[in-house]
Amino acid sequence: MSRVAVVGAGLAGLAAASQLVADGHDVVVLERGGAPGGRAGSLSADGFRFDTGPTVLTMPHLLDRAFARLGRQRTDLLTLRRLDPAYRAVYADGSELLVRADPADQVAELRRRGLDSDAAAFPGFVQWLEELYLTEVPHFIERNFDSPLDLLTRPGAAAALVRLGGFSSLEKAVARRISDPRLLRLFTFQAMYAGLAPTRALAIYAVITYMDCIAGVHYPEGGMHEVPRALAGALVDAGAEVRYDTGVTGLLTDATGKLAGLEAGGERIGADAVVVTLDLPVAYRELLPQLRPPRRLKHAAYSPSALVWHVGVRGLPGPGVAHHNIHFGQAWASSFVELIDRKQLMSDPSRLVTVPSLDDPGLAPAGHSTLYVLEPVPHLGARIDWESESGPARERLHRFLSGQGYPDDVVTERLVTPRDWAAQGMELGTPFSLAHTFFQTGPFRPSNVESRVPGVFFAGSGTTPGVGVPMVLISGELAAERVRDYLGRGSQAGVRHTAGSAR
Repeated sequence: MSRVAVVGAGLAGLAAASQLVADGHDVVVLERGGAPGGRAGSLSADGFRFDTGPTVLTMPHLLDRAFARLGRQRTDLLTLRRLDPAYRAVYADGSELLVRADPADQVAELRRRGLDSDAAAFPGFVQWLEELYLTEVPHFIERNFDSPLDLLTRPGAAAALVRLGGFSSLEKAVARRISDPRLLRLFTFQAMYAGLAPTRALAIYAVITYMDCIAGVHYPEGGMHEVPRALAGALVDAGAEVRYDTGVTGLLTDATGKLAGLEAGGERIGADAVVVTLDLPVAYRELLPQLRPPRRLKHAAYSPSALVWHVGVRGLPGPGVAHHNIHFGQAWASSFVELIDRKQLMSDPSRLVTVPSLDDPGLAPAGHSTLYVLEPVPHLGARIDWESESGPARERLHRFLSGQGYPDDVVTERLVTPRDWAAQGMELGTPFSLAHTFFQTGPFRPSNVESRVPGVFFAGSGTTPGVGVPMVLISGELAAERVRDYLGRGSQAGVRHTAGSAR
């Protein structure tokens, strides 16, 4: 039995650990925080409970897969509810549209709003999204790449992506199938998850639209933080060791340069392989300072960041408010220019308001609501002084809540700025990591293997396949697959479970 360490008990690390346990390894997960979750954390204050990371959960079969590897049924440990509507979209002209869970209900919603031509076109749009998803996931997303030449090993899938228009503009591809400009925004805003404007994102990223708007959005009872809590508990039950309040301060190698262990919590821990889930630039600075980071990181383009206001308020939302509410500003193309190109605050931002207490009243005291308000903002590469900007930003968000009819009598609050994301170990203060430009996608994204120190592998949003809850879960699986290949070749023969020289 080989010993494998996982640095970080976030979703990527827990997914990797589940596969490593299933492969028969002795697994230890080392987490610097006091609880599992990483970015999917939790905050409690004054009787309110907030998810501090992602609030949108899609593709729950990936969680089912992780629990099954540990011999458990996800439904025994975690209750998920599919949200219907998945989103309520609110537009500057006062109109609204819903994203319904069932395609037939979505067609009815479009007809109810007078969008008959788009209602007729919607089944074909769904079919296109499904074909993209079924082509991309097995051939390009759930797959390790060693070189861009690996793309040539799946010529049929590559040809299908070309046929489906996957390498055209996302906005243009959707506009060929959907005509109403409000729907166009609703089915392309997901490009923001990839750090791109819809006009610049490739149509292959419509796969995120499929996950959101067709496969569906789910909510874990108790909040998103229950996902890592349940996974960590299942790992311990399956025999893995999970250590909290244990920061890793260095990697150890043997005389040949292979990984031999880690320094963590003042202790030397032997390991045959390690999966590191820190944001990649941070991982190189803190754990591999002797190495020059990969060239792909040196001039990497990073996604915008997010201003998040966690706020507990007196009162309940009015009728019609959904779990997830997207408020689109009047401006659209110019907002992306401001945010991404000029690295300025958007003059007319679109915002997300999540109200989890609507479906989970235990997250707030009786007669109160838990709100999560997100506004995209530039990362720390911009010239914005968040120490002085935080107050005005908070007041803008408060006026926005009032203007949109949400309860706004604040009981407790916490404003998270790019500075706070950076303090949590996220490069340039963005929780969305590297943008998914063409040359930061697939085989061009930073590798999950550090070949200069055999035995070191990476998972998380900065490596393959990318950003978002489904992608980081897959990244953990792909890193575990790398470990399997490495240890399966007997590469660890002769490496002692003792600390070698600190490199």
